[in-house]
Amino acid sequence: MIISLIAALAKNRVIGKNNDLPWRLPDDMKYFMETTKGHCVIMGRKNYDSLPHKFRPLANRTNIVVTRQQNFEAAGCIVVHSIEDALNVARQQKEVEVFVMGGAEIYSQALPVANRLYLTEIDAEIDGDTFFPAVNHKDYKEISRINHNADEKHRFAFDFVVYEKQNQLL
Repeated sequence: MIISLIAALAKNRVIGKNNDLPWRLPDDMKYFMETTKGHCVIMGRKNYDSLPHKFRPLANRTNIVVTRQQNFEAAGCIVVHSIEDALNVARQQKEVEVFVMGGAEIYSQALPVANRLYLTEIDAEIDGDTFFPAVNHKDYKEISRINHNADEKHRFAFDFVVYEKQNQLL
């Protein structure tokens, strides 16, 4: 199973502010929805809480919420208590590629086992309080990049970039 992280981040690695996105990029949201459709998505409880009620659970996906809260319930979601448990749920569902969609703590826990990164790299430094973990880009090879210029719907230019983890065996 491919373990992928999917995130939009600013040049300073900001991914959020006040449990929300500090930007509005409709084409990034469309990219996220199309890329993850039909797959398991793993998110932390705070990330789940940040989703508008009308989008909970995310449609056409198996939603897996990771939380330390033992009695937490999320309608239409599978609730687990560790990244390992979430990945096991995806394996049990015969998932080919699972998507970790945040937040920061969940990304940090999943990065060491990730095979692929789907990053929307926003061409701006943006104020925020939540950050994507530092990635050693020597461990990854860029396999695709699609540029998106700023326009009337997108205040910032950005690139959709996919990275694959390199085999470290020589």
